[in-house]
Amino acid sequence: MRIPLTKYGIRELIILGIPCIAGMGFSILLIPWIVPIPIFFLAFLFNFFRDPNRSTPQDAGLIIAPADGTVSHIVPVFEDNYLKCDTTKVSIFMSVLNVHVNRVPVHGRVEFIKHTKGKFLDARDDECFSSNENNLMGLSIMGRSTRIAVKQIAGKIAKRIVCACKVGDIFEQGQRFGMIKFGSRVEVFVPQSVRFEVMVKVGEKVVAGKTILGRIHNNDL
Repeated sequence: MRIPLTKYGIRELIILGIPCIAGMGFSILLIPWIVPIPIFFLAFLFNFFRDPNRSTPQDAGLIIAPADGTVSHIVPVFEDNYLKCDTTKVSIFMSVLNVHVNRVPVHGRVEFIKHTKGKFLDARDDECFSSNENNLMGLSIMGRSTRIAVKQIAGKIAKRIVCACKVGDIFEQGQRFGMIKFGSRVEVFVPQSVRFEVMVKVGEKVVAGKTILGRIHNNDL
């Protein structure tokens, strides 16, 4: 059976996987008792870069989780790059054990992308929101007047953000658009000018492309 792996991890799987496989071979021949070590690292790689297929709810009013992980913050903030207004921010912390492929929370058109270099603080640190290396993507919901933003934030271990899209691209709800490698945080910003009903709580586990973070009421779309 084929193991579903993300195309965003091919480079790491080759660079790190080949030494693991070679190490297994040498261990079997020379030092059998250390065989579990390269097996562990190879299993970690396959687990980290897994990319299971998922069925996403399709509804213009729904905001779907862009990442697997735990809801760490639901707070009001001013988003000053794309939306330039007061927003409700929902943050998702991703541990190294989570699926790290990110998915678009709405059916929308990419209007804005900004990559900002910065620190690599722990993704659970409140300061990482403003200080860590990050990538902000602005989306307009197709056929609607509402815009939202999605921010990928690198963490203490994560050193690379992948955002495989460009301005003008149109994504279906739940479609893959990138990943953050080795522990991170993803945030969704919804303008407070629309009636956004949050449907998750802090501490709740969410699944990218499946869990509903909230709903924008129809007359505000």
